[in-house]
Amino acid sequence: MENAINWSELSFGYMKTDYNVRCYYRNGQWGELEVSSSEIINIHMSATCLHYGQEAFEGLKAFRGKDGKIRVFRMDENAKRLQSSARGIMMAGFPLAKFEEAVSKAIRLNERFIPPYGSGASLYIRPLLIGLGALIGVKPSDEYLFLVFVTPVGPYFKTGFKPAPVCIMRAYDRAAPQGTGTYKVGGNYAASLAAGNKAHEKGYVAVLYLDPKEKLYLDECGPANFFAIRDNTYITPASNSILPSITNMSLTQLAAAMGLKVERRPIPVSELATFEETAECGTAAVITPISQIDDLDENRSYVYSEDGKPGPICEKLYHKLFAIQTGDAPDPYGWVKIIE
Repeated sequence: MENAINWSELSFGYMKTDYNVRCYYRNGQWGELEVSSSEIINIHMSATCLHYGQEAFEGLKAFRGKDGKIRVFRMDENAKRLQSSARGIMMAGFPLAKFEEAVSKAIRLNERFIPPYGSGASLYIRPLLIGLGALIGVKPSDEYLFLVFVTPVGPYFKTGFKPAPVCIMRAYDRAAPQGTGTYKVGGNYAASLAAGNKAHEKGYVAVLYLDPKEKLYLDECGPANFFAIRDNTYITPASNSILPSITNMSLTQLAAAMGLKVERRPIPVSELATFEETAECGTAAVITPISQIDDLDENRSYVYSEDGKPGPICEKLYHKLFAIQTGDAPDPYGWVKIIE
């Protein structure tokens, strides 16, 4: 297997692995974990996940360290966030301990697909929670499936850790002010497809959304959180429609430990002209520095990298976080779990 996969050439895409782990919620309780080698889910054509969007998911990564050990990053936070998403769209919450057990089992069962240390690749882990109940009326399901599958992946963006351009287009919203933006549910991503596709056609890697109510403040950045650096300060938006990023949460702690001031607050669009560095961050990309932000409505550009290189603080944060994830640096925060 290891000879058959060119680890350094992996894209961020799906590759079949050996097993996935499943668990069903029926009669008011979760059952036992089950192991499956099938990539297929049999669901009723009237399942609530298909008609009423009762679906939530997570994304996390496992890494093989220089010492050969397998490390998974902050899966306890993913478990908590999945419970938050479940509450938000009235699904049965999956127990925290069982979540970690399922993820650990999926990693161990597919260990031969974990990319080697130094390859630049990782094992991407996708927990999924869907409503299975056959209902026609708009109401929560009484049956659910929790599933974890894994796949080896390369970098989310082909450019890797290099600055890339994003754009602002006010004609599109990702989520409503009091809607589902703070939950990791599929509908938010479906809502971003049209804007994202248009941005890609114009040569941008993502859309920097503005707040959906007034279009005055920065919001989510495509599938990731936004942050900026100015005057030794790490600044990231506060909003009721942004998904709480576990990567962003981790970076704010690292930034504070590096001596930066941390601000989580509404960020007016007008502040874009004052930033020294800007970036988007998330599990898939970790950090993607932003080379420039083009406001396509105002016909204005904000440039942050003219030489194609990331800013010094973004670079330092990226390497600090990645070193903890891979075991190359101590983990004083207890973020990493070693899978035995």
